[in-house]
Amino acid sequence: MSLHPYTIVDVFTDAPLEGNQVAVFHDGFGLSDEVMQRTARELNLSETVFVLDARDGADARVRIFTPWAELPFAGHPVLGTAFVLGEGSQAPVVRLETGAGVVPVALRRERDRVVFGEMDQPIPSIESFARERELLGALGVERSELPIDAYRNGPAHVYVALAGEQEVAALRPDMAALEDLGDQLGINCFAGGNGRFKTRMFAPALGVPEDPATGSAAGPLALHLARHGWTRYGEEIEISQGTEIRRPSVLHARVEGSSERVERIVVGGSAVIVARGDYRLE
Repeated sequence: MSLHPYTIVDVFTDAPLEGNQVAVFHDGFGLSDEVMQRTARELNLSETVFVLDARDGADARVRIFTPWAELPFAGHPVLGTAFVLGEGSQAPVVRLETGAGVVPVALRRERDRVVFGEMDQPIPSIESFARERELLGALGVERSELPIDAYRNGPAHVYVALAGEQEVAALRPDMAALEDLGDQLGINCFAGGNGRFKTRMFAPALGVPEDPATGSAAGPLALHLARHGWTRYGEEIEISQGTEIRRPSVLHARVEGSSERVERIVVGGSAVIVARGDYRLE
């Protein structure tokens, strides 16, 4: 048994005890897949990160685990890890190797403290979603205001547009039915306009009944809105999430390019380091 230092970061917030928590283990060397997964289950946060030596010209490699599964990419763990690594350097950009490729995170500082980060996310593939009727039934809603498309940038996310923010807040989904829709699937329900949107994300198949802030879903949401004419390409949107589970979060996202060619997807937000410690792992 050995002690492994870790840091807890509240991501997509500038206030402690809000946003989405992530545990970042500074050195995952020598830990087996099983121990990493069991550690994530022990901590029971949306995600836990293990930092390793990079293999692809990045500053570090990260492995990301929910309580139930490993993910090739997830947004708030990448941003939180960049804050942790950026704290110990003056580098303007931290490049993290993920299972979906290298993700650069540009950091903004005030008085030598990192206060904001923007990540260039993998551009997702777009897929049809065949189980629309089952999805709407599990959510307890009659229809989506936009087509229900699936976007995959590591995990897969589907999007259900509701008529207003009150409808989003009132959702009481059937978690067992949502879990049956597929592994590594995030179900995103949203409403809003004029550049501001409210979202809720449910991923019971990953051990995350409801997520306080979902960075991997924010970029595809910006793309979904632009594709269907609710926003313009190049327009930044602000996303609020997590209020219903008392972890309010704010995310920023934009898609650069056009309907013919998506050039870049950027997701940003603040984060706060709230705790440090050591874990005894085998």
